[in-house]
Amino acid sequence: MFYDFLHTKHIYIVCGKTDLRKGIDGLASLIQQDYQLDLYEDAVFLFCGNRQDRFKLLHWDGDGFLLCYKRIDNGRLKWPRKKEEIRTLTNQQIRWLLEGLSVDQPKAISPGKKGSF
Repeated sequence: MFYDFLHTKHIYIVCGKTDLRKGIDGLASLIQQDYQLDLYEDAVFLFCGNRQDRFKLLHWDGDGFLLCYKRIDNGRLKWPRKKEEIRTLTNQQIRWLLEGLSVDQPKAISPGKKGSF
C-alpha cells in the first residue's frame, strides 16, 4: 500500500525527543494523553528519538494504524528540540525537514496575506 501523506489534513511533529522503542499503542497514548489530539482525524504524527537520523510516523488509515519507521543513511534531520510541544507543519516545512534543513527557514518567503492595495 502506498499512501501520499502530504495530502492529509494535518501534519503534526512532536518536538523534542520521543522514545522510539514505543510502538503504535505507546505513541497513540502519548498523542491522546499528553497533547489531547484526536488520533482518528485525517492526520500524520511524526516522532524523532535521541538520534536524529531516524523517525517514526503514525497514521490512522480508516481501518487501523499505520506505523512507519525511517532511518537515514547519510545525514541527520534538523528536528526541533527546544520544547516538548507539538506543531503543525506545512508541506514545504516537511520537505525542508526531510531534506535535512530546519523547519524554520528565516530567509524563506512567507505566504502572502490578503488585503487591499
